[in-house]
Amino acid sequence: MIDFTPILSRALSTLWWLLPVVIILTALKTRWFKGVVGEAAVKLVAKLRLPADTYHPVHNVTLPTPDGTTQIDHVFVSRFGIFVLETKNMQGWIFGTEHQAQWTQKIYKKSFRFQNPLRQNYKHVKALESLLGVSVDAIHSVIVFTGQSTFKATMPENVKRGMGYIAYIKSFRTPVFSEDDVQNILTEIQSVRLEPTRATNRRHVQQLKARNDISAARQCPKCASAMVVRTAQRGADAGSQFWGCSAYPTCRAMHSID
Repeated sequence: MIDFTPILSRALSTLWWLLPVVIILTALKTRWFKGVVGEAAVKLVAKLRLPADTYHPVHNVTLPTPDGTTQIDHVFVSRFGIFVLETKNMQGWIFGTEHQAQWTQKIYKKSFRFQNPLRQNYKHVKALESLLGVSVDAIHSVIVFTGQSTFKATMPENVKRGMGYIAYIKSFRTPVFSEDDVQNILTEIQSVRLEPTRATNRRHVQQLKARNDISAARQCPKCASAMVVRTAQRGADAGSQFWGCSAYPTCRAMHSID
């Protein structure tokens, strides 16, 4: 019988480097890694283009909320307002409007749905408003798309690609805070935010999954689609949450959260 052990040993010693390469290539394709790259790009551009003595950054901010936690990619505090940034590192064509619950990403012939980032960032804005006790008019939501994406719809002025968010932030020139206000806001955010660790991020992801599981298990009484937790954006109940049908606007069923 032929002993293949020496041959296998030589092959393994020659190809040992393939395993870490495969692991790295796999990681590069994950949503997590793309998100990290997108956020790093926004941080780098901001450091180069936004004067640090005027725009004070706080990155990766996790705040406690009544239903768990909410996670903000970037906050910039200045005399001209508080800018809350949500980053999306995506490729392909992006379709969406301000009031659609979900937007669409199209890559070649494949389409993918994702939550309207304006609605996602609205919760971040409301969390900061509640924490800081400042007027919501002084808090500005900004959506930043990084990566090789192209808008195929007319986007609101606060939805930008690449470095476009820099000019948008700098377009606010009327002071709404004093320098003392700015320092107090920064101190308040730092005192309340959860420690930016892997454990904090892991708990946040688990809470998101739990909320999504609850939503998926709840059916619309009218059309049997899944009910999802939504946040009222207008009127006297702005900021409050309710159950709404995922088939909206075809189905407009809703009811209060128990």
